[in-house]
Amino acid sequence: MITGAAYLVKALQEENVDILFNYPGAATIDIMDELYKQDTVRVILPRHEQAMGHAADGYARSTGKVGVLLATSGPGATNLVTAIATANYDSVPMVCFTGQVPLQLMGNDAFQEIDIVGICRNICKYTVTVRDRKQLGRIIKDAFYIARSGRPGPVLIDIPKNIQNEMGPEDYPTEVNIRGYKPNETVHVGQIKKAVSEIGKAKKPIFLIGGGINISGANQLFTELVEKTGIPVVTTLMGKGAISSRHPLYLGNVGIHGGYAPNVALSECDVMISIGTRFNDRITGKLSTFAQRCKIIHIDIDAASISKNIKVHIPIVADAKLAVEKLLEYMKPHDLGSWPTDLQQLKNDYPITQEGTEITPEKVITYINEHYKNPIVSTDVGQNQLWTTQFLAVEGNHQLLTSGGLGTMGYGFPAAIGAQIGNPNKRVFAISGDGGVQMNIQELATAVHYKLPVTLIILNNGFLGNVRQWQQLFYDKRYACTNLQPDESRVLTQEMIDNGEFEYVPDFVKLAESYGAKGMRVTKESDIAKAFKFADKHEDAPTVLEFVIPTEINVLPMVPAGKSLSEMLLKDKD
Repeated sequence: MITGAAYLVKALQEENVDILFNYPGAATIDIMDELYKQDTVRVILPRHEQAMGHAADGYARSTGKVGVLLATSGPGATNLVTAIATANYDSVPMVCFTGQVPLQLMGNDAFQEIDIVGICRNICKYTVTVRDRKQLGRIIKDAFYIARSGRPGPVLIDIPKNIQNEMGPEDYPTEVNIRGYKPNETVHVGQIKKAVSEIGKAKKPIFLIGGGINISGANQLFTELVEKTGIPVVTTLMGKGAISSRHPLYLGNVGIHGGYAPNVALSECDVMISIGTRFNDRITGKLSTFAQRCKIIHIDIDAASISKNIKVHIPIVADAKLAVEKLLEYMKPHDLGSWPTDLQQLKNDYPITQEGTEITPEKVITYINEHYKNPIVSTDVGQNQLWTTQFLAVEGNHQLLTSGGLGTMGYGFPAAIGAQIGNPNKRVFAISGDGGVQMNIQELATAVHYKLPVTLIILNNGFLGNVRQWQQLFYDKRYACTNLQPDESRVLTQEMIDNGEFEYVPDFVKLAESYGAKGMRVTKESDIAKAFKFADKHEDAPTVLEFVIPTEINVLPMVPAGKSLSEMLLKDKD
């Protein structure tokens, strides 16, 4: 007989959890005391619960394991909500434990009591308050299974203080049998054959790939399928990495910030084979004009995602890897004429590139492409994210970490910390803007404490750039509430950067040094290589590289709100 707190630690060990992200509190102090007595599960102490959630998320995405975390009740639990929602949108397996006031006090507005189960019900696959010590093992076992199976996602287990202290048996379940939860582990061969028949008649087929290929680990199989069929590939933001960015049949990202060739391909294809994407509004543009000329084959593990936003012709509910295996088995090569080469020519004729300034995001990211082999790169959200997905060469799974569905500012740096912890021998970069990075900048202390050589790249244009871009293009440059510089009337130009007229609060280099990290500000293209070599030298501490860029560098192409994919802006409006 052991306490519930000791049992939780035993359960983590039984589930082969090697990393637990934890921020302490009175409602979890007994669990932490049990963690102190063992050395199997390594406990990581961040500096904020939201960042802790993003770190667990980055750990999970980069390793393929379940991210596990523990927070106290009340504000500790509510600080997790954004991170849980981020993981839910992007199908990231996480198991979140929260402490709770004793059962007898619940409902009485006790100190630091919050109904975290109620709050998180719509952003989790499974949420539960443990009300019986005898059920603790079954609940934990089920939670890990639910988090990693089917469409992965976060689960939350709320453990009241009295359950943590109550004695009970130490036996941990070995099997899972959940009534009403039976993830589909097969693929309907009849639907596959229908799809193969339709593809065989196509003259202009296209693969539209979302995050499902990456999540299922089907990258190599999918590449084989592409090479067998010769069908060109476009990806969503979350699908990047499903096939090498350098593959000759890969066209690039689609959607409101997609490339010209990928968006044309979606507009002109006659059969679209979509795998693991929800067809959200960032991909489709104006719904009524999306993919009017084609038949859509939609493969997704989540039946609720099929025909939710776009009506499809051949639905296939299956894990992406299983479906790709069957497509490989049944599909045969057929002549697509000039369709693939025509699209590649469009890609060459309308490249995504940046010109006209000394330092550009493209030049910074290109340096990473040319000098580091398969690094892990996380992004924040905003222009920095979009530039990264445009220019970063991604070779496979677990390499690009970004908040796609929720678009969470503050995600990038803590996610990189989680990735570095889970991948100690890999090079890890976080790319952020000057706005988003400040939402979890305190995690510099975490990276310094654990001697993590993460390189934090800040693309500093003095503004909340993504909103500012819309204000420039569609609101006559009325830059309301987006200027983060001391002088709110100033727009940063290359001439000002060259003349040393750049002012910003905080000074990111001095801030990094105050934490014990390394820092360097870069204002000249000739110093890009010098900056990365500076970061490479520091193998036991994080490095902050601040690249100062002009304010009005935009993410292009783009599709204005309410417009179709064929109405892209390829350059700035005059």
